[in-house]
Amino acid sequence: MMKRKTVAVALAAMALLSALPQAWANEAAIRKNLTERLQGLPKIDEVRQTAMPGLWEIRIGNELRYTDAQGNYLIEGELIDLRSRRNLTDERQQQLNAIEFSALPLKDAVVWKNGNGKRRIAVFADPNCGFCKRFERTLQEVKDITVYTFVVPILGGDSPEKSRAIWCAKDQTATWLAWMLEGKAPPKPAANCDDGAIERNQALVRRYRINGTPAIVFEDGTRVPGAISADQLERRLAGGKS
Repeated sequence: MMKRKTVAVALAAMALLSALPQAWANEAAIRKNLTERLQGLPKIDEVRQTAMPGLWEIRIGNELRYTDAQGNYLIEGELIDLRSRRNLTDERQQQLNAIEFSALPLKDAVVWKNGNGKRRIAVFADPNCGFCKRFERTLQEVKDITVYTFVVPILGGDSPEKSRAIWCAKDQTATWLAWMLEGKAPPKPAANCDDGAIERNQALVRRYRINGTPAIVFEDGTRVPGAISADQLERRLAGGKS
């Protein structure tokens, strides 16, 4: 029995190794043909086979496209496994967009908590973002949570001034909540305030390609663009999907 298992493993390894040259050839053909046929195509960061035979994934930054083994066709859309009802494109996108929670510079965030605060999320928010204000009200309904808000002035107008005023306030948390929940304008900041965190937060959203607010990051690294309901948030915090 052990000998049969050893032979089976060896045969599987040989089959895998024999398939590698063809996979490399397919990748080279895809890169060459798509680049030549699509003028102005950005650099292709990754080419990989999908779960569907004959279909290859093209990754440009965090954007996904699909093609055949020779780069003759280009498909834009979602790949769904009908047997398991899984959206494979969405799952892959979540992998690409994942943010390591422990790597976030939490010192640059405005922090508040409800209850024991054992459940943690990070939120990227603009002080002039209406959806951010709505989500801030939703967060008040959630128990046992710590919220780290990275204030990012990405909407223009007086967002930079408001962001600086909130960060420079004597009580950042109270000032942030007063503005987001009650519309109380933050006090004018001192001229010598160290507002470097705002600039670092802006660099952070560029690094993680966060293009809108609010953007929510969970401890498992997954993230959600846009405001969600308290029920959806609870399901996410419990490890489920929204």
